[in-house]
Amino acid sequence: MSGAEKEAALLELPEPSSPGPGQILVAVEAAGVGPWDELLNGAGWDVGLRPPAALGVEGAGEVLAVGADVTGFAVGDRVLAHEAPLSGGSGFWAERVLINADHAAACPPGLNAVHAAALPVNGLTASQALEKLDLSRGQRLLITNGGGATGALAIQLAAAKGFEVTATASAAAAERLRGLGATEVVDYHDPNWSAKVRGGFHAALVIATGTADDALPLVRDGGRLCSLTSDAPPEERGITSWDLYVEPNAAQLAQLAEQVAAGTLKLAPEPLPLSEGPAAFARAVTGQAGGKKIVLTRA
Repeated sequence: MSGAEKEAALLELPEPSSPGPGQILVAVEAAGVGPWDELLNGAGWDVGLRPPAALGVEGAGEVLAVGADVTGFAVGDRVLAHEAPLSGGSGFWAERVLINADHAAACPPGLNAVHAAALPVNGLTASQALEKLDLSRGQRLLITNGGGATGALAIQLAAAKGFEVTATASAAAAERLRGLGATEVVDYHDPNWSAKVRGGFHAALVIATGTADDALPLVRDGGRLCSLTSDAPPEERGITSWDLYVEPNAAQLAQLAEQVAAGTLKLAPEPLPLSEGPAAFARAVTGQAGGKKIVLTRA
């Protein structure tokens, strides 16, 4: 990202500083791209970016140097992380990034860099939302935009906990999402989709912008609604309603990474070379990723 124009472009940036106490310097192998990167680009999410700087708040790579007081990692270790705020004022869409060691998780031996970089933000978001929704086995959950990267992970995590999941998605994604654990998939292209599903959900996870008001009437009295799109509706009928914003959590990320490495949690990354970063950014922020998670690589 350049200066006042807030444009995403290829830049030559200075080297990050040496890691201070509690920090690690990472040689980035792959970095995730998502719609939230537009918020970093001068539109509302202050993660300490200091232009000219690299965008990106998630990625995977190899530890190059460790600061004082870092005991969990050594030079040569492979890690993945979601980092916000950015310790060095610059992000993961670069050859090297400076991050807090306590936000990093060890990368399991069976997990490649592309899949590792695709996981942190979407995985932590889905995990933290489900944790706060606090459902019990057998309860019913509505997820809007189940076909996206966060939605697909939320479906899998919810199904593994024994929740009954209904998801909105395109008709083309329906078979894939049933394979991930969704009981029912409703075509969001239908303007009357909310009338086609049985209400009485114990909770709703709103991932598609503009669907919170449609989802709320489908939640039973005393239920819960969690919005990832900053548009949680006012509470009514005893329904608890809130907006959720992802936070770094190394312990959660380590658990998710083990599940991906074991094949029990599936991702669909689309790797692209770092040189295509500006085009990848444009696709992500305009919703043109097609349900894939775009990952930039150094290859």
